[in-house]
Amino acid sequence: MTDARLKLEPSWKQRVGGYFDRPDMQALSEFLRNELRSGKIIYPPPKQIFAALDATPFDRVKIVILGQDPYHGPGQAHGLCFSVQPGVPVPPSLRNMYAELQRDIGFVPPRHGCLTRWAEQGVLLLNAVLTVEQSLAGSHQGKGWEGFTDAVIDALNRERDHLVFMLWGSYAQSKGRLIDRSRHLVLKAPHPSPLSAHRGFIGCGHFSAANDYLVKHGMTPVDWTL
Repeated sequence: MTDARLKLEPSWKQRVGGYFDRPDMQALSEFLRNELRSGKIIYPPPKQIFAALDATPFDRVKIVILGQDPYHGPGQAHGLCFSVQPGVPVPPSLRNMYAELQRDIGFVPPRHGCLTRWAEQGVLLLNAVLTVEQSLAGSHQGKGWEGFTDAVIDALNRERDHLVFMLWGSYAQSKGRLIDRSRHLVLKAPHPSPLSAHRGFIGCGHFSAANDYLVKHGMTPVDWTL
């Protein structure tokens, strides 16, 4: 996974492409190759691992929604956190996000779970870990992805101003140490998973709060409609 061969959107490659030369990233690359060689199924498909960065170039990011790791069921993960391709049933966490959007801003939930339209408007839908083995949630945690996504967050924190970071659940909130709250808005809530959504995610008001902050700082709000 050398910088020369890395297929990454140019504005991101410029800032974090060099990270792949680190020994821990070389080890991650070798781990993934060995897993695939042994016949294991990895999600998302290799060409979609960096889909979040491809869909939302560095200078277009307004909001960062941070997930944990990709969905681990067949046909679900396509590189954007919480999102699934059209035709795939809407997962429970995303259903709870829709419920909060409906409560918060009168959002009408769609029949699909594809969030590409958000990404195209500047919502970086980034998982902390970018790959997972089929049927094994969290199976690629601790393999090196966390450092890379730290580098992504760090670049945004240092080079941009007035971004909104939505950190849901303790795993996402651990990235909060990288963010300068005097320059950015950090919104924290429990994870939208059915296990925790009713302990404060439902009612958090993050979607309207994010747009209010963007407007206050002269930016176009996100149209959350899907």
